[in-house]
Amino acid sequence: MSHILDALAHGNRLRALPPGQKLAFSGILLALALVAPAPVQLLITLWLGVWIVGHAAIPARLYLPILLLPLGFAAASLPALLIGLVGSENFASIQSDVWRGLGQPLAGWTLYVSKLGINQALSLLTRSLAATSAMLFLLLTTPIHELIQVLRKLCWPPLLLELMVYVYGFIFTLMAIVEEIHVAQKSRSGYISWRRSLHSFGMLIGQLLQRSLNSYRSLSMGLAARGFRSEFRVLSVLRFRRSRRLEAEAVAGVLMLSGLTMALQA
Repeated sequence: MSHILDALAHGNRLRALPPGQKLAFSGILLALALVAPAPVQLLITLWLGVWIVGHAAIPARLYLPILLLPLGFAAASLPALLIGLVGSENFASIQSDVWRGLGQPLAGWTLYVSKLGINQALSLLTRSLAATSAMLFLLLTTPIHELIQVLRKLCWPPLLLELMVYVYGFIFTLMAIVEEIHVAQKSRSGYISWRRSLHSFGMLIGQLLQRSLNSYRSLSMGLAARGFRSEFRVLSVLRFRRSRRLEAEAVAGVLMLSGLTMALQA
């Protein structure tokens, strides 16, 4: 996964655009996604899809799975929003919140589908899609070292920049370790039954912790041996070029989305 993301970030058609512009564009749309109503959030998602798949030439078969993956966390919270539980004696008082009369008595309680919960679930999904799209635009079009350079110019604390580099690297390191252990366990029939699957999963977690600590220790020793002084220095030799057409499209789109947001919230 790390090789795919790095390859896309270095080889997309928007790579030559100034990273500061891409950071500002992504940040503005992220802020707008957090406050805009659901229709505007869907428009943000679709528009960023045009930028990522159309302008940046990121293959849709790679972009869509990456976009939908974080939605699994949002989907896991949907039952708590959609389903309500109330005592049967109080069920009559919440009839206005019951969606299409869907209620089921259960041992003195009543389970029902909440209208308010449906609205909250839809808002959660659209906001998650829009915010994730805004972050993926930056991740898939801007290499991490260029982003670090921009943030350093913005006077971000060196400690935060250092943590960003560490976290970015270790996320993919952990993913590679998990994949390696999982493949080894499957080759030994480690998931042939429910009991063996639980046992294998427990061993995977234990091995992941141990190998992660070893990886961190090796990285720390390597940095110390190279004279690391608590500040990462990155170098970019690419000459960035502005695109008046894309700048005009970005400004016009942001203004239209902002105007639509204010009109719908008025």
